[in-house]
Amino acid sequence: MAIGRAGRSLMGPLLIVNFVVYLILLGLAGWSLDKYINGQQNHPHLGGNEATSFMLTFALLGGVVGACSVLAALMHLRAWSSDSLSSASSSAIISWAITVVAFGLVCKEITMGGHRGKRLQTLEALIMISTLSQLLYLLLLHAGMFNSRYGPAYQI
Repeated sequence: MAIGRAGRSLMGPLLIVNFVVYLILLGLAGWSLDKYINGQQNHPHLGGNEATSFMLTFALLGGVVGACSVLAALMHLRAWSSDSLSSASSSAIISWAITVVAFGLVCKEITMGGHRGKRLQTLEALIMISTLSQLLYLLLLHAGMFNSRYGPAYQI
């Protein structure tokens, strides 16, 4: 068995799922932010409360950085070396950190209550899904630390 086959076979489908989730997240966050800026907070599919504008901003930022992170990860998947691991892991960690901030704002928005439309609820669910899937990707990416069977080993 070649080095890192176990982690590499799981990473491809996960990256495709992450990319699709981030693209949908970008579309919904862009639409919602456009409606919110135009003053249509009481649009039947939007709604929201005081935390919505912050959540939309970080969702849009997390979607852009997450999609770029997936592109770097696809390059790492193709090269599959310790050299490409550093760029893929650093962009994935930054993307996950921004998505976690958006996830925290989603939690705040849900606890504040108020009317939240269907598209806003869908955006909240996608942020939760992207947070968990990006964390799973990070765990797969760093599994090579424990055993070289799961990925490129770290060079010291």
